[in-house]
Amino acid sequence: MTDMDVRLGPAAAVRLVASREIGVRLRSKAYRLSTIAMLVLIVGGVFVAKLIGSSGGTTVGVVGPTAPLAAPLQASAQAIGEKLETSQVADEAAGRAKVADGSLDALLVGDATKLRVVVKKDLDGKLKNALTVLAGQVALKQEIDAQGGDAAKVQAAVATASVDVLPMEKPFDYSGEQLVLGYIAGLLIYISLMINGQIVAQGVVEEKTSRVVELLLATIRPWQLMAGKVLGIGVVGLIQMVLIGGLGVVAALAAGVLTLSVSAALGIVVWLIAWFLLGFFMYAIVFAGLGALVSRQEDVGGAVAPALTFVIAGYIVGATVLPSNPGSGFVEVLSMIPMFSPTLMPMRLAMGGVPVWEAALSVVLVLATIPALIWFAGRMYSGAVMRTGAKVKLRDALKAP
Repeated sequence: MTDMDVRLGPAAAVRLVASREIGVRLRSKAYRLSTIAMLVLIVGGVFVAKLIGSSGGTTVGVVGPTAPLAAPLQASAQAIGEKLETSQVADEAAGRAKVADGSLDALLVGDATKLRVVVKKDLDGKLKNALTVLAGQVALKQEIDAQGGDAAKVQAAVATASVDVLPMEKPFDYSGEQLVLGYIAGLLIYISLMINGQIVAQGVVEEKTSRVVELLLATIRPWQLMAGKVLGIGVVGLIQMVLIGGLGVVAALAAGVLTLSVSAALGIVVWLIAWFLLGFFMYAIVFAGLGALVSRQEDVGGAVAPALTFVIAGYIVGATVLPSNPGSGFVEVLSMIPMFSPTLMPMRLAMGGVPVWEAALSVVLVLATIPALIWFAGRMYSGAVMRTGAKVKLRDALKAP
């Protein structure tokens, strides 16, 4: 019986290797612990954000004579972009007690003609800005009344005054929430590519050093072994990504940290999963080929470093440029280049404002790049996977029949 007689069909061979990888990885203690750790970090981060958000406002107490200032004070704070709440207290003594125990940040005392504020130690700078605006309004009202004018009409005119903005280009509407989601999406994909991509390369080296690859290649072809390994680890990574992304969004919606609609949040998760798959298969194929060039686990990092450089560069650009300049033209162009798309495009999509044609073009370009990488990495893998000892040079691996 010849080797060809015992060889499996292509689909069966790939499926066999993939199922073996899935079984081994899912039973791995390291995989389970890393998944649990990431889930704890995501859910913990959601509740930390909830606590920070709930404690981020300022509460000012008002007594009977200063009660009329409550609404104008809130309006003044809102006008300068600050979050402020007011609370009615029974009398000044009760209000001072609440300031002392931290229940109130400040207390307005006296009457509605002059602002006097009681604080525990120092007046918060943001609150001072809001009170300064209110003091100006109070002084203006008193001056209008003194001159015999109608302060109510003047204040109404001031309140309705606005600025006409004439943009030369249509602006993108980014919220802080979307920026954070974009950052988290890029971070999750970056971590997943770093971890799962290197697992592929380490698995190739492990099979080379244990000589298991020689037994496997007696019945299947090199490219089938490579494809099955990439597919199996990709499925395991997908399971992890779905768990982390899905639970993270559910926790954020349940805690009220996310104010997006459920459909919008679901769309972000779908894009996150889609770009993980595209990025993983594109990079994992290359990692498998690069891993075949070495025979020791210590050399894996150096072998895959050239490919990792693109992953790291894309994430760093997105994390540093997008928060300060979400509409960056440089990032827009870079996010459509296949090597950078897996980290940059999901960040932009989470923030919104990406034209449909850009999102579609980036997907098409990655899909068009994957077959070329399969051919390139397949040649590399086939020419190096049976060679042990010193690192195989790239040109020697590509020249092998």
